[in-house]
Amino acid sequence: MKNNEELFRNLTARLSDLDYIHPEDIPGIDLYMDQVTTFMEQHLEHSKRYPQDKVLTKTMINNYAKNNLLPPPEKKKYSREHMLTLIFIYYYKNLLSIGDIQTLLKPITDRYFRAPSGLCLTDIYEELFSLERSQLNCLEEEARRAYETASQTFSQAAEDERELLQRFAFICLLGFDVYMKKHIIELLIDDIASEEKETKNNRPKKTPKKNRDEE
Repeated sequence: MKNNEELFRNLTARLSDLDYIHPEDIPGIDLYMDQVTTFMEQHLEHSKRYPQDKVLTKTMINNYAKNNLLPPPEKKKYSREHMLTLIFIYYYKNLLSIGDIQTLLKPITDRYFRAPSGLCLTDIYEELFSLERSQLNCLEEEARRAYETASQTFSQAAEDERELLQRFAFICLLGFDVYMKKHIIELLIDDIASEEKETKNNRPKKTPKKNRDEE
């Protein structure tokens, strides 16, 4: 059985192997559904928990389009912008509800999906994911501090119990961090939803046209 130090070394090694899909790796041509799922499976395989897990399935993608998370394909083909949107959905789907993801992404896809000029979805993706490596370094440092803190707990426990309790403490510290960050994200999304609702309410209402019988 691995001790906690060995497990932590394996954890940090696994984190360093994680990487995002680079924009230049995304095909510049429109893809059919099977090509989309194959591409995602190949490029996000490292993020799967178990080998048998599926990154994205046809059913998932169809549901995203049905729930307005993903703009509909054109002639059953998915563009580069579709691929970028799917990557964002993939990273959020294990953290947020479908409704929250829709609230978060809709203002972005409405404005930047196939934008005729100015910033486009590719620009946004490149800007955000260029921060990935520095953010991973920060996460590794945070995990190291949490591990060291947990290693100081339960010093009075019997030796055969200490490893288990300290590992549990480490998971609790990480879990509390995730819980608080998720709560912050949800508050921000609620603000987006509130602002969107206010904007809709402030839009001038169209006067219904009178039909000839009413004139």
